Amino acid sequence: MIRVLLADDQSLVRAGFKALLDAQPDIEVAGEAADGEEALRRVGELRPDVVLMDIRMPLLDGLAATRRITDDPGLAAVKVVMLTTFELDEYVFEAIRAGASGFLVKDTEPEELLRAVRAVVDGDALLSPGVTRRLISEFAARSKEPAIEQSLGELTEREREVMALVGIGLSNEEIARRLVVSPLTAKTHVSRTMVKLGARDRAQLVVLAYESGLVRPGWLG
Repeated sequence: MIRVLLADDQSLVRAGFKALLDAQPDIEVAGEAADGEEALRRVGELRPDVVLMDIRMPLLDGLAATRRITDDPGLAAVKVVMLTTFELDEYVFEAIRAGASGFLVKDTEPEELLRAVRAVVDGDALLSPGVTRRLISEFAARSKEPAIEQSLGELTEREREVMALVGIGLSNEEIARRLVVSPLTAKTHVSRTMVKLGARDRAQLVVLAYESGLVRPGWLG
């Protein structure tokens, strides 16, 4: 059973998400929070698998709350998905850097929300390829000049290749086709790369691909 915490200051939004999630046989809403401070308390009490966190909330915003969750080693298993009104919210990029596993727009289709919750628990790609590539494009445009492939010494050549493909927004299936390997092999390479680099999830692997210099904005097509 996937346990979800809903953190949003709009009760109507929480009610809608709760009705959808609780109707699934493998998902349950473990708790709710109306502001960032309450979200932190509830995460500590409930240890949910996933937090659906609104970016803009009173007392403590979602970005600050996310940083405090991801900075706590005792909460390493908790995945945070940011909720925003717009697909390219100005805070999304900082949220990814802060350790969020990705983001969803509040008016996303129900099927996409359910897929995202299940995917983030599995460590798979959270966002649809189109949204992922828009996110990467924006991140690349805003990112600082990267260092020269720092901190990648532990990776094999194949793992670097896989990390670069993750960095340009390819799914495991697309990576498998590109490298002519099975999807399971591609997923294994991605998982090993995340472990070696200490990345919480695929979203952070994308950030590291740019910040290390392994992937550069000009690669986007």
